[in-house]
Amino acid sequence: MVSEKSNITVIVPVYNEEKTIGKDIDVIVKTMEKTNYGYEIIVVDDGSTDKTAQIVKAKKEIELIQHSYNKGVGAARKTGILKAKGEIIVMTDGDGTYPNQDIPKLLSYMNDYDMVIGARTGKNVQWPLLRRPARWFIRKLASYLIAAKIPDLNSGLRVFKKDLARKFFNILPDNHSWVSTITLAFLANGYTVEYVPIDYYKRKGRSTIHPIKDTYNFISLVIRTVMYFNPLRVFLPLTAIILISAIIRTLYDATVLHRIKESDIMLFLTGLIIGVLGLLADLIVRLQKKD
Repeated sequence: MVSEKSNITVIVPVYNEEKTIGKDIDVIVKTMEKTNYGYEIIVVDDGSTDKTAQIVKAKKEIELIQHSYNKGVGAARKTGILKAKGEIIVMTDGDGTYPNQDIPKLLSYMNDYDMVIGARTGKNVQWPLLRRPARWFIRKLASYLIAAKIPDLNSGLRVFKKDLARKFFNILPDNHSWVSTITLAFLANGYTVEYVPIDYYKRKGRSTIHPIKDTYNFISLVIRTVMYFNPLRVFLPLTAIILISAIIRTLYDATVLHRIKESDIMLFLTGLIIGVLGLLADLIVRLQKKD
């Protein structure tokens, strides 16, 4: 249960964020000081080559962990969780995009949920135009495959229970897909997730996200993660599409061409094989959950 006496760990992964990290830390400290929570702030510097580390070191109340080289933002998040003393984790970024003053609002929901996500659906949300179509498609795909409405799949501002997050360390990647993966993992395993609208500010400095490469990785990640927990959500639609196509094609060939082609039979068998593979995959997942 999250009470005012609960110990909270705020984790901030950073990589070359000298322009924003100082202000973000000041906002977090000021915000948490106004609450009665016991808290610690951990900044994980993921191999920055600018003055990020020096700025953090100047903040006496902050614990700084440094990677000797750039491992990825997901790796930095895992490092912070492993070091955290609190049972409740607040995860945010140090790039000036998130309203860290809203952390107490997210924490107020933690008595009823296992994870609370700051959904970037507030009044002041500034998204780069080029990312909007890809973001919309990935979110819709994830919502369909996981059978749950997902307002924001990969928000960097969220609160969750440390012990539950540790359960999924073996599948959490070291890159930007970390937040998407943990969102899907919680939802696929029946843990409660709440979305609280927040603002999202324009980023200062250069983003490490590559639009084409990371969009492809996000789509692959969504499918792979859903396959890991609920493979039938992927296999059944694919099986249905192939079998329906095989039936339509066979009926056309039989009625119009007055013969059934070998390709018709092969298409039908392909659909059956994929369906059987889906059932086997689902059986394996269920057996693993029992273990």
